[in-house]
Amino acid sequence: MVPRLRGLGRGMLDLILPPASLQGQTALTGGLDAAAFNKVTFIDDPVCDGCGLAMPYVDAAAERCPACQAKPKAFVRARAACVYDEHSRDLVLMLKHADRTELAGLFARWLSRAAVDLLDEADVIAPVPAHRSRILSRRYNQAAEIARPLARMAGRPYLPDALVRRRDTASQGGKSATGRRRNVAAAFLVPPARRRLVEGRRILLVDDVLTTGATAEGCARALLAASAASVTLSVVARVTEMQARPI
Repeated sequence: MVPRLRGLGRGMLDLILPPASLQGQTALTGGLDAAAFNKVTFIDDPVCDGCGLAMPYVDAAAERCPACQAKPKAFVRARAACVYDEHSRDLVLMLKHADRTELAGLFARWLSRAAVDLLDEADVIAPVPAHRSRILSRRYNQAAEIARPLARMAGRPYLPDALVRRRDTASQGGKSATGRRRNVAAAFLVPPARRRLVEGRRILLVDDVLTTGATAEGCARALLAASAASVTLSVVARVTEMQARPI
């Protein structure tokens, strides 16, 4: 409720004063000026259908990257709007840690373009959940702030609490791929009272950043265990294979 009221207040203020960008200039849209927008590296086809990784045109005939071919993930398809780098990272962290919830609508618009095929296939949209202790400290779940307007844009039901994080896992930052998987092992659950919302449905899972996929994998496995028909994934930014910087 707090983020919604904050967003309403900002919207009313925008009617009176022209909105300024995060960089102090007149904003074109969503808080970004032209220079900042042009620095974001958006991901376009061809991409791996399994994890959303940008693929060289020489490999475009293959639908999946070698990693996804060798080890398919629990989520069947994934798409990312942009590459996670120094430019997109600052924006993601503003939403995540600096109360810049107005960026959620911008990210939702990015996902509505990047994941249009997944949205067409989805029955419902659900965010990667945050533990209640994180919500108390941050006052909101950044994945939910993105998923809510995305569901509204796509005309799909929004399931904010079908999936819960039953233990407060440590930050994934700085951990290896194996460490990330162990950190979120059995961390997610569909409560028995929520199973009816999941059963037989194609669920599009929404998050801010995809690194190794361990968190999304844990969520997908929990949803499939609750009889979801399938799980796909849409994220704002994706770490590339060559990036080693922790999130």
